[in-house]
Amino acid sequence: MALGEHKYAVQVQWIGNRGTGTSAYRAYGRDHIISAGTKPPIAGSSDAAFLGDASRWNPEDLLVASTSACHKLWYLHLCAEAGVVVLEYRDEAEGTMLDNKEGGRFSQIVLRPHVVVQAGSDAELAGRLHHAAHEKCYVANSLNFPITCEPVITTRAV
Repeated sequence: MALGEHKYAVQVQWIGNRGTGTSAYRAYGRDHIISAGTKPPIAGSSDAAFLGDASRWNPEDLLVASTSACHKLWYLHLCAEAGVVVLEYRDEAEGTMLDNKEGGRFSQIVLRPHVVVQAGSDAELAGRLHHAAHEKCYVANSLNFPITCEPVITTRAV
């Protein structure tokens, strides 16, 4: 595994100028395009509660998704190393943000992974590996609020 510094470059381009820029709070759109190299662009906006487009990804969605995806990637890695064969993985993650006059903050993220492991795999170990994945998750280690994990592990014959 490579160690060291890793950099991630993204571009965020605001496309919400409706002709008068930010002349008033309700005068501009919150839409933007997130891009990184040759990857498909992500249509972004603010949350609909903040005059954004609910059909586009908002920063809060992306933070919860990043936390969930990072946990999943570490979990699958640890399962592969431990001989636990994962057949399916689906997370129903939820973040809670508290809004206030100063701007607000996230108070928690709850990960709810539903994992199907192959019959014969150690389901108890599969459950414990979520704790290890959380300890290694780069995103979770960078956040300053609680992230909990409520996994459900089931088995299935191939």
